[in-house]
Amino acid sequence: MQLTKFGHACVRIDKRDCRLVVDPGGLTEPEALADVDAVLVTHEHFDHFSEETLRRAAERNRALRIWTNTAVAARLTGLGNRVTAVGASEAFTAAGFEVKVYGTWHAVIHPDIPRVGNIGFLVDDTVFHPGDAYTVPDTPVDTLLLPVHGPWSTTGQLIDYVREVAPAQTYAIHDGALNDIGTAMVGGLLGDNGPGIGASYRRLTTGTSIDLDTDRRAEE
Repeated sequence: MQLTKFGHACVRIDKRDCRLVVDPGGLTEPEALADVDAVLVTHEHFDHFSEETLRRAAERNRALRIWTNTAVAARLTGLGNRVTAVGASEAFTAAGFEVKVYGTWHAVIHPDIPRVGNIGFLVDDTVFHPGDAYTVPDTPVDTLLLPVHGPWSTTGQLIDYVREVAPAQTYAIHDGALNDIGTAMVGGLLGDNGPGIGASYRRLTTGTSIDLDTDRRAEE
């Protein structure tokens, strides 16, 4: 299984001739959706969901299918059964990947700001993308995609979250608003110089692909 990081919170997962993308939002390069038959969207915020980008991709590729929560699905009218609304505890097959859904709500930004729905996706019982939430799946996670920066999180919360999920390895996502100094600070606290998260931590630059199995064995 190969993981490719794209802008901000988006990743592409490849397995043989199967390919899916999670959260191609307004900060994601359009090429992330090239030759992709399945898209998963965790929630409606612009950095995770771009209606225009998805509609263009669906127009180019008639086989494209989208799984998301009810709020996003409601904004993709006209695509018929190519869009499926899913929620916590549901499972489905997307372009050859087995996907399980976890969580319900976006993390709290401030009590005065209404929360939006947010679901996380566990792909092939291996890779978990939580969206913007601290959702802990009820099953072991090999690879956690960790949203390392947002108005709803602190680094201390991230450390505790990784410890609770207890993955074998962690990769940074949701880092589009960090400059080089912020990236180094977060990496230092989540990496070897921090208090310890119980898992390896890496940040991939945009466009970088890694083999998850090979990378995990190298860490071991």
